[in-house]
Amino acid sequence: MLVFFDTSAFVKRYVNESGTDKVMEWCDKATEIGLSGIALPEIISAFCRLQREGKITDGQYRQLKSLLMADIEDAALCGLTPLVLSQAILSLENNVLRGMDALHIGSAVALKADVFISSDKRQCEAAGRAGLQVEWV
Repeated sequence: MLVFFDTSAFVKRYVNESGTDKVMEWCDKATEIGLSGIALPEIISAFCRLQREGKITDGQYRQLKSLLMADIEDAALCGLTPLVLSQAILSLENNVLRGMDALHIGSAVALKADVFISSDKRQCEAAGRAGLQVEWV
């Protein structure tokens, strides 16, 4: 089963917060993890913010980055293809969404994800309208 995670959900794999347990359960259920190519810089950005704010040390940052890089080696990463962009535009035209959220939906559609995981309720609603099975974490 290809389980697609948007950034808001996948970051919970590395940062313990509400929904982390559900994310870990979905990671265990997945035979393949799907991510948009934009997820990597978004997650690194979150790690850098935590480091700047003094919530994690330099060593913890390096460890989190290393774990993320190891995880994405086996992930299905979706680039910004014409199909992804057209699906993202469709989502933007039919929903109230941010551009990056629409790109995650377009990526999940392009990868033919079995389930779309997010912690953004508005994005989940839009993903459902795009025909994806959705799980909010």
